[in-house]
Amino acid sequence: MTAKTLMIQGTTSDAGKSTLVTALCRWLVKQDYSVAPFKPQNMALNSAVTADGGEIGRAQAVQAQACNLPPHIDMNPVLLKPNSDTGAQVIIHGKAIANMDARFYHDYKQTAMTAVLESHARLMQQYDVVIVEGAGSPAEINLRDRDIANMGFAEAVDCPVILVADIDRGGVFAHLVGTLDLLSASEQQRVKGFVINRFRGDISLLQSGLDWLEQRTGKPVLGVLPYLHGLHLEAEDAINITQVEKAENVLNVIVPVMPRISNHTDLDPLRLHPNVNLQFIGPDSPIPPADLIILPGSKHVSADLQWLEQQGWPAAIQKHLRYGGKLLGICGGFQMLGQQIDDPTGVEGLPGTCKKGLGLLDMHTTLHAEKQLRQNQGQLLFNNAAISGYEIHAGVSEGKALLRPLLQLSHGPDGAISEDQLIVGTYLHGLFEQKTSCDALLQWAGLNNVSSPDYHALREADIERLAEMVEQHMDTTALLTILKAANG
Repeated sequence: MTAKTLMIQGTTSDAGKSTLVTALCRWLVKQDYSVAPFKPQNMALNSAVTADGGEIGRAQAVQAQACNLPPHIDMNPVLLKPNSDTGAQVIIHGKAIANMDARFYHDYKQTAMTAVLESHARLMQQYDVVIVEGAGSPAEINLRDRDIANMGFAEAVDCPVILVADIDRGGVFAHLVGTLDLLSASEQQRVKGFVINRFRGDISLLQSGLDWLEQRTGKPVLGVLPYLHGLHLEAEDAINITQVEKAENVLNVIVPVMPRISNHTDLDPLRLHPNVNLQFIGPDSPIPPADLIILPGSKHVSADLQWLEQQGWPAAIQKHLRYGGKLLGICGGFQMLGQQIDDPTGVEGLPGTCKKGLGLLDMHTTLHAEKQLRQNQGQLLFNNAAISGYEIHAGVSEGKALLRPLLQLSHGPDGAISEDQLIVGTYLHGLFEQKTSCDALLQWAGLNNVSSPDYHALREADIERLAEMVEQHMDTTALLTILKAANG
């Protein structure tokens, strides 16, 4: 068949769009289609680096894995990374172009739409099927004008839409009927069916509601997807606190949930590790004792440093180190460990600003508008364990602390180790995803006889679970009929 596009939209955020797109991608691959994921516009602080040095949403990188593809910038041509309550860094085709407030970006959407349509056209030339993920809800009336993320895109490329809603949070029929009712007549016709997500219980008790929904709307229910216990997909933005059952011998790890925390997916391998008790510590929460404190990435390092000070983290960290606890800083968290952070050109705030760091490593960081974006691999220098990951940072760090690097990577040394070896820092994301490096870092932190799970195998197994879910719980005949009738 000629290339086809199918779009998944949701009644709310976290309705299951990312999950359903991932599931459909792998299921279609297993039906021998060549498939690519696509999200026109994504707003998220969890991102990934493509092989060609671009930045896209983390969820699209996982969906690329479901398609057995390396992630590419065309899979997410517009990425918004919030750096305040009213503004965000705008990334087009993998590269940051500017910081914009919400009103300015609204005017910019027409330009962004050009990038979206260019990327979609390229994917259509290369693959049989493009599975598109919407953003938020198509019924957000205030965002309908110049929409590029939901029905605005679907209308532009003339593709069918499946609407998904989460029954676990309640109100699923109101969500579906209300969303449909708020669409225009042409948009309503574009919706070819519904999917109900995260159902648990006796489906026979739901059947009368399904019959009513189909009669009320004239749209079929294409599937009722079960609540998959223990499913792990890397989150677009929200922090997942679900953990696996823990062994008796655990390492206690705590992480501050800073207002602009980014790439917290770095910590998923620890959350899913049977020998690690990972706790995310939110605002105004007691800071418990731990074996390891991790300062994660940040989209606004100086503001998050100020938040740490207000929450009492510097004193807690000093006490932690006095008792022999270990401290790890990743990317923005690494920058926080130094003496100061200079922002001469206003990357994060007003030009010329300077923020005092935690003063734990003899180094300083200067922020630059041009990001370092690259995949990388190498070794941990304290035991030569293999490591791989990716870099996304706007700062360059200098100082004596860097003479004791943590890593030797393909582009050179990276990070730092304090003289007493209690503190380490690095710009590398994903450092716990590889078994060798995860084992080595946990041993450094104090966990003996550790054998970390194969994180990539865990992620692949869950993608396979999703494909099986489509096979068992969706009307795949109707799904293929909708797909083959699609215009673009």
